[in-house]
Amino acid sequence: MSAMIIFNLSNYNPGPFILVGIPGLEHCHVWIGIPFCIIYVVALVGNCTLLYLITVERSLHEPMFFFLSMLAMTDLILSTAGVPKSLSIFWLGAREITFPGCLTQMFFLHCSFVLDSAILMAMAFDRYVAICSPLRYTTILTPRTITKIAVGISSRSFCIILPVIFLLTCLPFCRTRIIPHTYCEHIGVARLACADISINIWYGFCVPIMTVISDVILIAVSYTLILCAVFRLPSRDARQKALGTCGSHVCVILMFYTPAFFSILAHRFEHTVSRTFHIMFANLYIVIPPAPTPLSLE
Repeated sequence: MSAMIIFNLSNYNPGPFILVGIPGLEHCHVWIGIPFCIIYVVALVGNCTLLYLITVERSLHEPMFFFLSMLAMTDLILSTAGVPKSLSIFWLGAREITFPGCLTQMFFLHCSFVLDSAILMAMAFDRYVAICSPLRYTTILTPRTITKIAVGISSRSFCIILPVIFLLTCLPFCRTRIIPHTYCEHIGVARLACADISINIWYGFCVPIMTVISDVILIAVSYTLILCAVFRLPSRDARQKALGTCGSHVCVILMFYTPAFFSILAHRFEHTVSRTFHIMFANLYIVIPPAPTPLSLE
C-alpha cells in the first residue's frame, strides 16, 4: 500500500526531464551552437545598449521609447530563458532539467512571448496616434495612460500563461521524461503525461493564439490607417520620414511573428512537418526576434 502511495506521489512530482536538443542533428550540435551564441550576444549587447541610451538620453523619454524599452527588456527575458540552456545542451551535453526548472523556463518563455506581442500592439497604437493625430498625441498618451497600458498588457500576459503552468502541475508523468527539444514548452511537456491532455491542447492552442491573433489584427488595422494618413501628407519629405519611422517597426514585427506562428501551427500539423525542421524553427523564434529590436530606435 505504501509503495503504491509513493508511486502515485512520484507521478505528480516527476524527476528531472531530459532535453534532447535538435533531433536528427545531434552530431551538428557544436556547430549549431555557434550562430546561436553569436546572435544571442548581439541581442544581449544591442538591447542593453538600447536600454542604457533610453535611460540617460532625456530626449528619448517619450511614450514610443518607453514601449521600446519594455520590448527590449522582454526580449532579453525571452532569449535568456531559452538560449543559455540550449547552448549548454549543444556544447556541454547538460541535458537534464528539473520539473520546477522546466516550469519556470516555460513560464518566462511563453509569458514574454505574449507580452512581446502586446508591446508591439501598443507601439503600433503609439505610431497611429503620433501620425494620425499629432496635435492630440501628448493629451492621449499621458504618463498615466502609458502606465495603465503597461500594467494592463503585463497583467494580461501573466493571467494567460499562469493556467498553463497550473494545468501541467495537475498531470501525472509516468512515461518517458525525454523531451525532443532544446527547451521546455507547454504541449511538448504535456504529451509526456499519462493522462488526458485535451484541456492542455485546447487551452494551450486557442487562448494564447486567439490573444496573439487579436494583437496582429489590431496592429494591421493601425498600420493600414497610418499608411492612409501618410499618403495624404502634402510633403514628400514628410511622407518619407513617416514611412521610415514605421519601416523598422514593421521589420521587427515580421521577424517576431513569422517564426512564432510557424512553430505554433507545426504543433497542430506535426505529422506533415519534419520534427527536425520544427525544432530548428522553434529555436529561431527565441533567438532571432530579440536581435533586431534595437533597429527600432532609428
